Amino acid sequence: MTEYALELRGITKRFGAVVANRDIDLAVRRGCIHGIVGENGAGKSTLMSILYGFYQADEGDIFIRGAPANIHGSQDAIAAGIGMVHQHFMLVDTFSVLENVVLGAETRRLLEPNTRNARAELARLAEEYGLAIDVDAITGQLPVGEQQRVEILKALYRHADILILDEPTGVLTPQEADQLFRVLRSLKERGVTVILITHKLREIIDVTDDVSVLRLGQMVAHRHTSETSMQELAELMVGRSLVETDYSRREALNADAPVAIDVHDLALQTASGAMRLDGVDLQVRRGEILGVAGVAGNGQSALLEVLSGMVAPTAGRFVINGREAKPDDMPDPSEMRALRINHVPEDRLKLGLIKAFTAAESSLLGYQRAEKFNWRGFLRLDVIKDLCESLMQGFDVRPVNPKLRSASFSGGNQQKLILARELDKEPDVLLVGQPTRGVDIGAIELIHERLVAMRDAGCAILLVSVELDEIMALADRIVVMYEGKIVGEVAKADADKATLGLMMANAHNIAQPVRS
Repeated sequence: MTEYALELRGITKRFGAVVANRDIDLAVRRGCIHGIVGENGAGKSTLMSILYGFYQADEGDIFIRGAPANIHGSQDAIAAGIGMVHQHFMLVDTFSVLENVVLGAETRRLLEPNTRNARAELARLAEEYGLAIDVDAITGQLPVGEQQRVEILKALYRHADILILDEPTGVLTPQEADQLFRVLRSLKERGVTVILITHKLREIIDVTDDVSVLRLGQMVAHRHTSETSMQELAELMVGRSLVETDYSRREALNADAPVAIDVHDLALQTASGAMRLDGVDLQVRRGEILGVAGVAGNGQSALLEVLSGMVAPTAGRFVINGREAKPDDMPDPSEMRALRINHVPEDRLKLGLIKAFTAAESSLLGYQRAEKFNWRGFLRLDVIKDLCESLMQGFDVRPVNPKLRSASFSGGNQQKLILARELDKEPDVLLVGQPTRGVDIGAIELIHERLVAMRDAGCAILLVSVELDEIMALADRIVVMYEGKIVGEVAKADADKATLGLMMANAHNIAQPVRS
């Protein structure tokens, strides 16, 4: 019996003139966790899509447990024991967990008899692999981490013993990520082979046994994880040496700089009475980055929604770049843009772009009425194309193809396109949520440099991120949100993960922040 769960030999995949994968060899040992890393657009997701049957290779062969495999679709992959948890979950929000797991694996025409038969099997799988979940819960109402469990249960229910996870922690809190890794180790102990695609090298070091590195569509290295380091993997990914950058201010923050965002007693209550924001007070000065930390779902998203004009608050008020906003007098997002207030949303697919649009069209969203893009009622497509190409080159969006549909880009390249669109306008105020979610290490470096350059040029930046390393590296001050309230504030010099972690759990004795 071969020691390998799967082997890819000489895999090549072209999309027109673009070679996404070139002559790739990969061997994954049985019952191990194998990481695959590479920059955005390096070909990771394409390679896994070939293995799962979404694409067919132009050249090369696939072997599963030593036997040749012809995988022409996802049903072939499932029959071969391969499951895949996608970066963006493939779930029906209005279905129960049980219905989602059974969907697509029915043995009868109606769903109900299938769910009756599946209930006991799901209970067994959940107990065996540590995936406890309420199978009758409505999937769309579950936290993201639990939705991911549903995806894993779907694969196990279909008897997968090779499980592919594509950027699984991109939407998880640190606590949810830790729980996921416990599940992956449990899967490994029971003989399941796990392939983990991630940009987060610390995760690779912590959880994998082996790691392979892709760069520009080619496989450039294989390593036993115990014999490599984050530094080596990072340099293999980008093809150059990387040095840790210090983003500390070149000069002290000007305490007399004008206040660009001034929030007073802001509240946002849902129709059911839940308080998404509860008495929020904060200020951001020009030339300052204020970081907002907290476990996802504690009001950070609501704060961005209100300050960007997407949602009117229930109570309170704020002044942003000179414009006062109250519940009965709120500027909408288009007025915000006219006031030189730009917004990078947390959810790039729902709020940042339209998947069916081309990259050129997505690069214009929100600014399509600008005079330079219009002539006698028609969009100037040549100007838009040139703008998109310039943005793509400036932010290393791959491939540089303005005509390609937005959905065809990797998640990291979609993120870079949105950031390029908003940062290129040189706003006075920037509201940015999760700027490096799903982005590779080289692009993170670029994005951080651009944000710091904007700060140094006088832009006021409100930064929301679940990445504490990112918050501590970039922010001049950090506030922490818990259940819709700001529960503490620390200066950059005083910030550490232990302090912030206690504040995020509301288990600290720090006084409420004093307005600067």
